[in-house]
Amino acid sequence: MNFLRFRSLYLVALSSLCLLGAPASAEPTRPKIGLALGGGGTRGLAHLAVLRVLEKEKIPIDYIAGTSMGAIVGGLYAAGLSTDRIEKMFRDKSIMRAYDTVPIPVRLGLIPFFFIPHLVGYHPYDGLYRGNKFAHYINERLPQDKRDIECLDLPFCAVGSNLLDGKGHPISTGNLGRALQASSAIPGLRRPLAWQGKLFVDGGIVANMPVKECRAMGADIVIAVNVDERLGSVKMNHFRKIGSVSYYCVNMHLAKLDEPQLELADIVIHPNVDGVELLTRKMTDIDQCLKAGETATKAAIPTIQERLSRKLCKTESEE
Repeated sequence: MNFLRFRSLYLVALSSLCLLGAPASAEPTRPKIGLALGGGGTRGLAHLAVLRVLEKEKIPIDYIAGTSMGAIVGGLYAAGLSTDRIEKMFRDKSIMRAYDTVPIPVRLGLIPFFFIPHLVGYHPYDGLYRGNKFAHYINERLPQDKRDIECLDLPFCAVGSNLLDGKGHPISTGNLGRALQASSAIPGLRRPLAWQGKLFVDGGIVANMPVKECRAMGADIVIAVNVDERLGSVKMNHFRKIGSVSYYCVNMHLAKLDEPQLELADIVIHPNVDGVELLTRKMTDIDQCLKAGETATKAAIPTIQERLSRKLCKTESEE
């Protein structure tokens, strides 16, 4: 019998002893588990593998809070779509074609034409894409009765950044497609979304790791999935490449922004997605993210099981 199997059997036995020690009339109270899925563009596909492993290991999920790509993956999953179906949407690139409807280089070439509406008195919000097609794409792939957040299979919130007050806001009501549009509206790339009395851009600007929001939903145990690149592994010559400095600064911002939130989590899963660009469509990068998510989650399973057992014992002793 290997160590991990022995450990799992030990934890099951420990949970049983806790339940035996409770009054006969008491109902077992399982701690509620929340997933906080961080933003990170394509790197967020690691969230799919995390969900798969948790399903396989029968780790229940009671709440999901997500930012940007974490919101997209978490929202579709909360609506009842399987991880295989969500993965297919990325592999066939249909979801990315809905996200940026015209290739970014073409959009950049058309920037001079964006000034024409301003000359005739029409002043749209700043950005290359409106994002409405993306919201429609999401809604069209959901059953009619799963298009509002209040009707999802799991309690869910997407986190967006409000330009009007500079704060992050959880979106826990309303149309799911619009919520995912708001949470993933990368500034400059996508136009802000005026909705629910706010002007939303990507939640990663101020709340990239929604641990606090997940806890507020009612989670007793919060599992945070961090898809930031690890800092400090690049050499000086790396920054001679065009665009490398600004790109790395984005990674630095996300990592530092997430630090205080990760300290609030009970368990942190950090897949090794180093080297995967934020908006890549390469199949090899998708494969890397999925493999990294699977590896990191499998390594975290004993800790998750132990924390569940410990929480269950504590709850039962209090009763």
